[in-house]
Formats: sequence, C-alpha cells, structure tokens
Amino acid sequence: MLKEKIGFIGGGKMGEALCKGIINAKLNTADNIMVSDVVVERCKLLTKELGIKTTQNNKDIASFADVIVLAVKPQMMNEVITNLKNDITHRHLVVSIAAGIPLRFIESCLQADIRIIRVMPNTPCLVGASATAFAPGKYATDADEQLVFSLFNAVGKVFKLDESHLDAVTGLSGSGPAYGYMFIEALSDGGVKMGLPRDVATILAAQTVLGAARMVLETGQHPASLKDAVTSPGGTTIDGLSKLEDGGLRSTIIHAVEAATVKSKKLGELL
Repeated sequence: MLKEKIGFIGGGKMGEALCKGIINAKLNTADNIMVSDVVVERCKLLTKELGIKTTQNNKDIASFADVIVLAVKPQMMNEVITNLKNDITHRHLVVSIAAGIPLRFIESCLQADIRIIRVMPNTPCLVGASATAFAPGKYATDADEQLVFSLFNAVGKVFKLDESHLDAVTGLSGSGPAYGYMFIEALSDGGVKMGLPRDVATILAAQTVLGAARMVLETGQHPASLKDAVTSPGGTTIDGLSKLEDGGLRSTIIHAVEAATVKSKKLGELL
C-alpha cells in the first residue's frame, strides 16, 4: 500500500475511475484520497459513493496531497496550474492525465524543477483492466517513476514510453474503450437482428470480446494467427470476415486511431 496521499484535481469520469480502481486494488485508503471539483453535487456524490474527502478549492489538494493528479480537461489546464503555481512545491509529484498536454507546457507554468510525469490511462482501470503509458519529466526521479508504475500497474497494464508516443497511446488505448463499446453494441445488434434476446446478445457479445482479448494477452500469439484458428475453410466465420472486409472495418479502425492521435497533438499545439 502506498504511504503517499493522493489528490485529484478534477472529479470527472476518469478521476472517479482512478479513485475507485486505487481503492478496489487496496493500493490506498479512502482517507488518503481527496478530489476537488467545481460542481458541489459531484463532490457530494464522490464522498457518498467512495468515502473520500472532497473540496471545491484546488488549493486544498496542494495542502493535502503528496501526489497531485491533474485530471482536468486539456482546455482548462492553463488556468488550473497557473492558479496553483505558488501552491505546488518541490515536495509534490505532479501527475497529468490530460490528453495532449506536453510536459514542457506544464513545467513552464509551475515553479522550476517541479517533478512531473505525464500519464495516459483509460477508464477500465475501474475494473482493474486499464491500459496505461507514462513518460517522466526531466526532474522526475526513479522513485517517482516506480510510484506511478505501482499506482497504475495495480489497476491494469502499464508501459514507460518516450513522450513522443503518448499522443498515439491516447488515440489507441485512451479512446479505444469507446471503439470497443461500439463494436460490442454492433455485435449485440447483429444478434438481435437474428432473433436473440437483447440481454443475452449483449452478454454474449461482451464475453466474446473479453475472451478474444484474453486469448491475445495470455497466449502471446499474433491476433491474425488466432483469427485463422477460428476460420475453417468454407465455414461460417470466413463469410462473416468477408463482410467485415467489404465494410472496411480494418481501415476504419486504423483511421479512428489516427484521427484521435491527431486531435491529441492539436490539443497540445493550441497551448
């Protein structure tokens, strides 16, 4: 269990998911977590559901926490960290999960030599299945990197990468759960079209995608090899795959990752 107190600036869906993931993984207790959010009702909800401390004042987070997680929208980052410039000190580790915001921008808004790590997680951290990558700033220590690794490894898989790769991570795994949900919904719709009850079709679709993902992760085989193992000559699967190719599924997904990556880069360029 971590001894550091963790403060989240921003109590949206990602911040909430991380808080729940940390508590569920027993990496920290609710007493050692505080969230700030401008919406009073949001603060009340988080306190009620998670038992964590909440506040509407970001400066309270700086006073309380050893690790400050910036979980705000990219467009709000400038205002938020500029207002905290005198409150964030060298005792803090700053972790940014804002899409597209480069380390150099955050460093330029804070006091000199502040320790910062940029992280791109995703919402399945709520169920211990996140896919996360991080890049340390130039003042972050090995201990800081290990802390971030421990934090996100407890709720999924985590990789240290060069910052130049984080926009692509945003486009792939940061936005990827939404692509997966759409695919599951479409599979379910197909089952309903063919006569299955909606509840059964949705569970079958979700379990099928879960099983396929576990096969990739646990066997270490290339997805194409696993696909071929399901695809018998003249069977049902090859007819289905042919329709997916006709519809451009493969290229559409590639373009989706590309578009989200480009958007992430643009968010950083705006600053």
